[in-house]
Amino acid sequence: MTDYHYDVVVIGAGPSGEGAAMNAAKKGLKVAVIEDKSMVGGNCTHLGTIPSKALRHAVKQIIQFNTNPMFREIGEPRWFSFPRVLKSAEKVIEKQVKLRTEFYGRNRISVYTGTARFADQNTIDVFHGTQTNTRLHAKEIVIATGSSPWRPDNIDFTHPRIYDSDTILTLSHTPRTMIIYGAGVIGCEYASIFSGLGVKVDLIHPGDRLLNFLDDEISDALSYHLRDKGALIRHNEQCDSVEGNERYVTMVMSSGKKVKADAFLWAAGRTGNTKGLGLEDVGLKPNSRGQLEVDHEYRTAVENIFAVGDVIGWPALASAAYDQGRAAAAVIASPEDFRFVDSVPTGIYTIPEISSVGKTERQLTEEKVPYEVGQAFFKNLARAQITGEGVGMLKILFHRQTLEILGIHCFGDQAAEIVHIGQAIMSQPGEGNTLRYFVNTTFNYPTMAEAYRVAALNGLNRL
Repeated sequence: MTDYHYDVVVIGAGPSGEGAAMNAAKKGLKVAVIEDKSMVGGNCTHLGTIPSKALRHAVKQIIQFNTNPMFREIGEPRWFSFPRVLKSAEKVIEKQVKLRTEFYGRNRISVYTGTARFADQNTIDVFHGTQTNTRLHAKEIVIATGSSPWRPDNIDFTHPRIYDSDTILTLSHTPRTMIIYGAGVIGCEYASIFSGLGVKVDLIHPGDRLLNFLDDEISDALSYHLRDKGALIRHNEQCDSVEGNERYVTMVMSSGKKVKADAFLWAAGRTGNTKGLGLEDVGLKPNSRGQLEVDHEYRTAVENIFAVGDVIGWPALASAAYDQGRAAAAVIASPEDFRFVDSVPTGIYTIPEISSVGKTERQLTEEKVPYEVGQAFFKNLARAQITGEGVGMLKILFHRQTLEILGIHCFGDQAAEIVHIGQAIMSQPGEGNTLRYFVNTTFNYPTMAEAYRVAALNGLNRL
């Protein structure tokens, strides 16, 4: 057994692990990272955020080609297979891995490939299969192992027609019909991708509305556009069983209904990657979803062990995970730089995309806050008319008396970019957060950002 000593050992090289490792190294600490994949980047780069967004971009381009009259002169609408579209995502993954590998080298961070297991609260063994000859000692340890799709025992995920959100990236053909069970963020994003490729999608959801944490108007708009692309949405349905044969998959619901399709995608929840870490040996117990509980400094019940990213649950976003990793490293190396990550914008890469920050109309109504609404419809913006992306809107919720901005909700092209302008103003102290900023600031014309001026004027006209 070879022993190595570090100030900090980080388990996992996804966004949260990278954030923790880079920040700790920048503060002058000696850092090691343990990663069970052969390449850094974590599930975010290899299985989740990056491939699904690259896929979505390719599908969006196909939709534009097939619906834009200018391209019709080139030829008939084109049909693209799923594997062919997937190739564009693989190029992005390669670039991301190269970039992130350079980060570790540049910051002199040791990367160990293998699975980690605690020997005690300051010691971790790195395994290759069942063998280990590497032992790492550290004063502080950061668990950043991420999450995986939750798989119920009664579904056979080895069947060639049954997939989860990881294995769907191995799909080697384009099904004509698909059942997606679970209409959370992942389910809705893949429903958009496959509908955009011309697949008939059945989106089956245990709840009563899509993405119910969103503003109701935005959630309704998403439902409309998914249906407009041919998706059939069934609410309030629980999965009872899934059976596949060589020709199709049949899903039986608790209500007795049956649906069948060429392929089935399970997208109902994720579980923290804590199995096999040996947490019982250091006195840590994950919850039923494999997640670890942490305090306001991302510290677990064991003082020198921190946990960040998907493994601690909400918000389970790559953006927040990176900042949580940086925050945990700040606690260790420079407490004055610590920031608890709470104001996180939502970015959902459906077609069209969605983004929001702050309170929804439902929340403000329940809290009896006297708010007003300012709206800008993209179909009226010159930039959207030029790009042909007229679907969508920007909605600003603001206080009737103080004009303080309370929530920004955006649906349509570039929504995840547009929201950050509102987020920046909302974070201004005192009277700096006001709707008047958008009226008194000159925006470039034509731009999508100009929606803020239009929405602000619309809102002021309601007072």
